[in-house]
Amino acid sequence: MRAPTPKALIRPLVEHLHGYVPGEQPKIKGLIKLNTNENPYPPSPKVLRAVKAAVDGRLRLYPNPTAENVRVVLAKLHRCSPDNIIVGNGSDELLALAIKCFVEPTGSKTRRSVAEVVQYFTPSYSLYPVLADIHGAKTNPVPLAGDFSIPDKKPKTWRSDAALTLITTPNAPSGRGYTTTDLDNLCRTIRGIVVLDEAYVDFAKENALRLALKYPHVIVSRTFSKAYSLCFQRVGYFVAHRQLIDALHKIRDSYNVNGLGQIAALETLSDLPYYRANFKKVIATRKRLSAELTKLGFSVLPSETNFIFARPPKFPAEQWLAKLRQKKVLVRWFRYPETKDFLRITIGTDAEANALLRAVKQLC
Repeated sequence: MRAPTPKALIRPLVEHLHGYVPGEQPKIKGLIKLNTNENPYPPSPKVLRAVKAAVDGRLRLYPNPTAENVRVVLAKLHRCSPDNIIVGNGSDELLALAIKCFVEPTGSKTRRSVAEVVQYFTPSYSLYPVLADIHGAKTNPVPLAGDFSIPDKKPKTWRSDAALTLITTPNAPSGRGYTTTDLDNLCRTIRGIVVLDEAYVDFAKENALRLALKYPHVIVSRTFSKAYSLCFQRVGYFVAHRQLIDALHKIRDSYNVNGLGQIAALETLSDLPYYRANFKKVIATRKRLSAELTKLGFSVLPSETNFIFARPPKFPAEQWLAKLRQKKVLVRWFRYPETKDFLRITIGTDAEANALLRAVKQLC
């Protein structure tokens, strides 16, 4: 009996998937990396000391399976119960769990076809449709307004009864912030689960955490990556009603958050003044860079994140991407119709911002 080819053993759904494309991780020395929205400032010295001190015999042991200590400290910070919190291997793991937990795959025996629908605004985090496709769910992308704001009137394609609605707030890739009032009004129109993905909220004017404690169908997603300089450790969390959190715990992997990540997160939470000072530095650099690029002919959208979204002058954004890379400055460009005219530029240090501005002036 002839053995089947490897391709024949792969599920057709997987065979036709288009995976998520992360930002380039440069292999060339000297590149200024402004393409993946990492915090330009290192973790607190307390975090570095704690992680280094933990590299010992404990590495042979399993970590706490529910990140209990992290949940307890987060609960105090957010004035809720640890039972309202689940910690994940980055918020991306939790987003995937939410789809598995609350959305039926297409063709399931449920009588509610809407239970198969994952809804999100577009453009937003490009991982959402990938996670939905992996699960075999239906997607319902709903266009944002032309300025990337939430539409004033309910779009014709909006599904108030979608099983899961994902809202990036502040928005990525545009950087636009949404008011808690607008999000509250939106949540009250939706009968399914709503995830408010607040990956960049520490750089914004306000947050919507109270909505997760107000409504039983709303989840707020947070991460230690963007604002807290822990991309390398992969730690994120959800805040939601206990019954939703309990359901998510049932399907998460055992020991899903590594021990060093838990230690780093705990020490981060013990030194919040250090990080809040960094937020202010990022916001100040964002303001200055936006003003300087505007003077050079860029159209810069208002941002409440650690990046800006800007339409460059003179030649297309894709060409700017290549020309800046030649000058050792790496930014991000998305080829989708709504975004192809823009560059997404991470806010780096003042020195990195100055290097970007020098390169731009040479090209203008």
